[in-house]
Amino acid sequence: MTSPAQAPPALVVRGFTKRYEAFVAVQDLAFEARAGEILGLVGPNGAGKTSTLRSIAGVLPVASGVISVCGHDLALAEQAAKRCLRWIPDDPQPFEALTIDEHLEFTAALYGCANWRPQADELLARFELSEKRDALGGELSRGMRQKLAMCCAWLGAPQLVLLDEPLSGLDPRGIRAAKQAILELAARGAAVILSSHLLELIEALASRLLILDRGRCVFVGTLDEARAAFPAQQRGSLEEIFFAATGGGSAPQA
Repeated sequence: MTSPAQAPPALVVRGFTKRYEAFVAVQDLAFEARAGEILGLVGPNGAGKTSTLRSIAGVLPVASGVISVCGHDLALAEQAAKRCLRWIPDDPQPFEALTIDEHLEFTAALYGCANWRPQADELLARFELSEKRDALGGELSRGMRQKLAMCCAWLGAPQLVLLDEPLSGLDPRGIRAAKQAILELAARGAAVILSSHLLELIEALASRLLILDRGRCVFVGTLDEARAAFPAQQRGSLEEIFFAATGGGSAPQA
């Protein structure tokens, strides 16, 4: 099996800059996400994490820099790039008039997923949605919306999956199921970008880290490489490294 370090990148970002009028949200960002890895994306509020993910997903236009998904330039071959990826925002908004089951059917048709029903049934069972399959999107709680979004994102064989705070509305059972599903997704060869303020989650799941601060990359690499880059934190947790990397000083003591 090819390791993430050997696998070709599913995502390449070079010189990406995102502006909102005079405000620069992301500045000259460059990184890769490899097949089979979980890249943990962390940073303070306003660091540019969501702007980056939305731009990779094609929700926001790319005006400066290059974003390539599975070899497809997002600006030049948008449809081909988007066929390779799935995107789960922090608060998914399903179609109000479609049932959970109809969302899966729609997703399967959109991405051309053959023989999708057995996988869909397994996903519904995993995320405890089997008995809710006839519920309308407009009836779902935030946690159920997140579970539905994961079912749709996992359907087929996505090569790149973008997750923005995917556990924020889940109960403990849902969190356990989601964490295991994320690990299995990467094990099957997908590149996963996981953005979260839950640093313990990132430390537990991520193969590598991408730390943003004020729109700039301040570190990209493994946790061990982060400890080497910040010598004062050679035995530190990701929380300690986060504060050192983003200029916050030491983590507050309990």
